[in-house]
Amino acid sequence: MSVVVIGQIGRDLVLRTDGPPTPGDSTAILRRSELLGGKGANQAVGLAQLGVPVALIGVVGDDHAGTSVLRQAQRDGIGVGGVLRRGTTALLIDIVGRPPERLLLEDVPDSSLVCVADLDRAAASWDGADTVSIQLQQPPATALEAAQRGRGRGLRVVADGAPAPQIRADLLASVDVIRADATEASLIAGRDITTVQEAFALADHLLNCGPELVALAVPGVGDLLAWEGGGELFEFADVEVVDPTGAGDAFVAGLICALREGASPSQAGRRASAAASSTVQRLGGRPDLRGLTT
Repeated sequence: MSVVVIGQIGRDLVLRTDGPPTPGDSTAILRRSELLGGKGANQAVGLAQLGVPVALIGVVGDDHAGTSVLRQAQRDGIGVGGVLRRGTTALLIDIVGRPPERLLLEDVPDSSLVCVADLDRAAASWDGADTVSIQLQQPPATALEAAQRGRGRGLRVVADGAPAPQIRADLLASVDVIRADATEASLIAGRDITTVQEAFALADHLLNCGPELVALAVPGVGDLLAWEGGGELFEFADVEVVDPTGAGDAFVAGLICALREGASPSQAGRRASAAASSTVQRLGGRPDLRGLTT
């Protein structure tokens, strides 16, 4: 049995500097990395590192960058039979200066988004899967179709992000787990979610809409995990945050891995929190979850 991840694949360019340049001047790049990236790919990498068989459905360009990131995905042990090629590969630039300075630049062409027809072309990737994880940054029609197909196959359906308003009710009725960062939680609620109490109230509302498990980030505090009759806050670890990029992707990977192993929600939350904590101590969004313990 395996996990299918549907989401963004791109080329990550990670630059470490000693601060932003001043007007009319430049600043030296202290470290440069170019590698496989994007939310879908980062999550798939984390799952593979945790020993979970994983296949990726996404789009890369018909260009050199697309060939390069596909080769890296294969080296990472990720199934890429469901990856389509067209257009130009998405480019994601992560510029990290002195903490907490960070600048994200994205070039995500429309051609790099997964459309409903792509799900048909990648149908074989679903064979033998027990879980599908859907990044909600993809087009709403694609996200909803993927969730409903997963539900129809009897898979555990995990959604990561804020459902678009036009599909929100139907999508929430089709997923088992939904996770949202602080910005996404506020989008779902239609107001700022800044406290643990506000996050618990939103989680209760979402649980009534269909999901069995809700994970919400509370800014500056931690990650809330809520389920019917229970909930727990996992405070952010007291570690040096080098780069917050990819923390949410690692959280979802750890959560899925633990749930597949039969962990309780509380145990799964600890595993997910540890994965996120490990990732923020690294430069760039690519995790390294090999040997992760809680």
